[in-house]
Amino acid sequence: MSAIDTKMTKAQEKEVIAQAENAVSDMRKIRANVANVIFGQETVVDNTLITILAGGHALLVGLPGLAKTKLVETLGTVLGLDDNRIQFTPDLMPSDILGSEILHQDEKGKRSFQFVKGPVFAQLLMADEINRASPRTQAALLQSMQEYHVTIAGQRYDLPSPFHVLATQNPLEQEGTYPLPEAQLDRFLMQVDVHYPDLEAEKRILFETTGTTEASAKKTLSADRLKELQQLVRRIPVGESVIDAILELVRSARPDSGADKIVDFISWGPGPRASQALMLTCRARALLDGRLAPSVDDVLALAEPVLQHRMQLSFAARAESVTVRDVISTLKGRIG
Repeated sequence: MSAIDTKMTKAQEKEVIAQAENAVSDMRKIRANVANVIFGQETVVDNTLITILAGGHALLVGLPGLAKTKLVETLGTVLGLDDNRIQFTPDLMPSDILGSEILHQDEKGKRSFQFVKGPVFAQLLMADEINRASPRTQAALLQSMQEYHVTIAGQRYDLPSPFHVLATQNPLEQEGTYPLPEAQLDRFLMQVDVHYPDLEAEKRILFETTGTTEASAKKTLSADRLKELQQLVRRIPVGESVIDAILELVRSARPDSGADKIVDFISWGPGPRASQALMLTCRARALLDGRLAPSVDDVLALAEPVLQHRMQLSFAARAESVTVRDVISTLKGRIG
């Protein structure tokens, strides 16, 4: 048992083990149900599920037509969450997302302002092409992601629980876009890169989606059950070797780490929030795989999606065509 779990009694430990074993069936059903609709893309599906199990938000980066929207809709159905979608455009205003007050007149002619909730009031929100909206609109959504409430005319309105944002971004088109600032990128638990499907998956897509019938997802969990699983994730014990690997990886990704020449390629690196993100996502990955505790392999598998949007490379790295993935791969190679 690790240092962070020394306060857990034997009875509590047995309770966590029993709950984790019960959760294995749920994880299996979720994966199977999603796989009926989303073909291939196992890593993308798993990382998105890990993000939600860990209680965070994900940034899905990929070209159009790779089923990002379909994935969000499917997860909303399977996880039993109320979902909404917002198409971000340059003219989108904060009130279009959060909601606004309107003047209401009752039957007696009395007038008063009434708050009409915007689409952000959902348990699972898809922010499609988030980088197309203005910084002001981006900030309105990202504040909601951090604080889980909105404030309109001095009045606080809490968002539903659980509340998750899955935002999408096209990595190629830059004209007419507003790149997310680093501080706002840091609010995404993971950046999930969505790649082209492999040959077998694409062949199945052709057969399954161009016929007279198309598979649909079915509800597997309830929102309350998902919240129970999210609490369980935070109770899963973490070994000292995993904690050491997380700290070694995150701290070596900073320019003042002294990790030989690699630091010359790093302009700024991940802060403590990255360590927290790795701790939670490693636990969630273990639960998703039906394991009772995470391992160093989980740290290595999640290093790229957790760290890549929390780092900025120097001019020297760009001059030598070194990418963030190259740097993270080098740092991962030192752990073992």
